[in-house]
Amino acid sequence: MKLLVYGAGVCGSLFAARMHEAGHDVSLLARGERLTALRRHGVRLAEEDGPAARRVPVPVIEHPDSGYDLITVFVRTHQMDAVLESLAGVKGDVLFLLNWAAGPETLGAVIGHERVLLGFPTTGGTMDGDVIRYRKTNFITRRVAIPIGEPDGRTTPRLVRIVETFRTAGINAKAEPRMDAWLRTHAAFEVPLGQAVHAAGGPVALADDPAAVRSMLRLMRQNLAAMKTPPVPRAFAALRALPQGLLVAVLRRFLKSPTAVNSGLNATSPAAAAELDRLAEQLRAPAGAREVPPDRA
Repeated sequence: MKLLVYGAGVCGSLFAARMHEAGHDVSLLARGERLTALRRHGVRLAEEDGPAARRVPVPVIEHPDSGYDLITVFVRTHQMDAVLESLAGVKGDVLFLLNWAAGPETLGAVIGHERVLLGFPTTGGTMDGDVIRYRKTNFITRRVAIPIGEPDGRTTPRLVRIVETFRTAGINAKAEPRMDAWLRTHAAFEVPLGQAVHAAGGPVALADDPAAVRSMLRLMRQNLAAMKTPPVPRAFAALRALPQGLLVAVLRRFLKSPTAVNSGLNATSPAAAAELDRLAEQLRAPAGAREVPPDRA
C-alpha cells in the first residue's frame, strides 16, 4: 500500500512508524521544526517514561507529491481548512482520523464525497522534545480498536481492505457502521473534558477539584441530551443514566490514571484550546450542517 500520513504529531508519527515497520510504502508529511527533526533523526519512539528511544527511518515530505492508495489525516480540528485545500488535487482515498463533529459532508464538498472515510485514533502519548512517548501496551489497550467507517455506514471492499491492512501491521482496527454518530458522541464527551482539564492546568489538578468535575459532567450530559441520535458506543449513555456521585468518582479516578496523564490531555497548549473551540462550534451546529471554509464564505 502506498500511504501518505498527513500530520506528524503523536498519533500520526506512531501510525507512520508502525506501517513503515510492517513494510508499507509510507511517507510522513510534516512542516517547520518537526520536519527538520524528522529529517535529522527519523521518528523517535519511547515507551512512556522509558529512558531509551528507538529510531524508525520513515520517509518525510513537506508537500504531497502524487497519487496514493490511501491518505490518513492526523491533524487538529481547527487545521482542517488548509488540509482539505491541499488535498483537493491529490489522488487517493482519504481517511480522516481526528476529532470531527461536523459530519462528512463538509469534507466531501472540498475533496470529493467518494474519497471520504471517517475514523478516530485510539493510540495516545505525549511529545517529549522530538521523542514520542507512547502508552504502555496492556490487556485493555490491546482490546481497544481504531474505529473506521464509510460515511453512509456501508461495509465496502475498500473499508474491509483498509481494516485488514491495519491489522496485518499490528494496528487493531474495526469497521464502525455509525462512525459519524461515534465522532459526535466522542466530541460531546471530549469538549467538556478537554476544556475543564485546560482550565485546571492538567488532568490531576482537575481530579483534585470535585466541583469542577461535577460541572464538567453536567456539560457532558447536556451535550449528549442535545444529540439527534443515540450515543455510539452505547456505553456513553451511562453518563446520563448513572448517579452523579458515582460518575464523579469514576471520572476523578480516570483523570489520575496513567491513561489520562500520558495522553494529549496533558497538552494544555494554545493549539489544544483552539481545537476544542472549533469542536464546540461543530457540536452547537445541527448534525450534518455544512461548515464553509473561511476563504469560501
